[in-house]
Amino acid sequence: MAAKGKAEDSVGGRGEGGEKGKREEKEEEEKEEEEERVRRPSPAVYEVRAYLNEGARARIAVDPEKVVKVAALVVSALSAGHKLIFMGNGGSAADSQHLAAEFVGKFERERRALPALALNCNSSSVTAIGNDEGYARVFERQLEAFAQKGDVVFALSTSGNSENVMRGIEVAKERGCYVIGITGRRGGRMADLVPEGSLFRVDSDETSIVQEVTVAIGHLVAKLAEEELFGVEGARRPKGG
Repeated sequence: MAAKGKAEDSVGGRGEGGEKGKREEKEEEEKEEEEERVRRPSPAVYEVRAYLNEGARARIAVDPEKVVKVAALVVSALSAGHKLIFMGNGGSAADSQHLAAEFVGKFERERRALPALALNCNSSSVTAIGNDEGYARVFERQLEAFAQKGDVVFALSTSGNSENVMRGIEVAKERGCYVIGITGRRGGRMADLVPEGSLFRVDSDETSIVQEVTVAIGHLVAKLAEEELFGVEGARRPKGG
C-alpha cells in the first residue's frame, strides 16, 4: 500500500508541474505580446512619420541650381540699390513677412540692413484698399506705389491661383520688376505668368508642406545672398553700404 501511495504522489506531482509550466509559458507569451505592442508605433506615429517623409521628399526635390540663380539675381538687385518685395495671403502672408525680415534684420551674419518689405504688413493700406477697391487689388495697388524697375518681387501662393497675387504679378512685370514665384505642384495660373526659370513648383499638393518648403527656399536664398554680399573678403556690398 505504501508503494502505491508513493506512485500516486509522483503522478500527481507531474500533473501539477505540467500545469505550472503551461501557466508560465502563457504568462511569458502575454509579456512578449505586451512588449511588442509597446514597441509597435501607434497610428498617430505612422501619420507623423509619413508627413515628415513627405516634407523631406518635397524639400529634396527643390532644384538647387534654380535657388542659386535666384540668389544671384537678389544679390545683383540689392547691389544696384533695388529692393525685395514679398506678397501672399494667409500662411503665405506670414511667410512673406518672415522672409522679408531675414533681409531687413539678418539671416546668420551681423551686417547692415537690406531693403525688403511684405505687402500684407500695413493693415491700414490692406483694409483701406480692400474696402474701397476690393481685396483683389490689395497688392497691385501697393506695387503701383512701391515697385520700381529692377526690384525683385516674390509672389507666394500655394495654389498658384490667388487673384490678388496674380494681379500683383502683372503689375510687377509691367513696372520692370523681376518676379519669382513659389507655388505648389500644379502651378495654377502662376505657371502662365511666371517663366519656368523663375518659378518654384514645390512637389506637393499639401498646403502646409508647400508653405514649409517655401520658407526653406527663402532661407536658402537669404543665406546665399548674405554670404555673397557680406561673407567673404572683397565680396560686393549693396549700394550705399
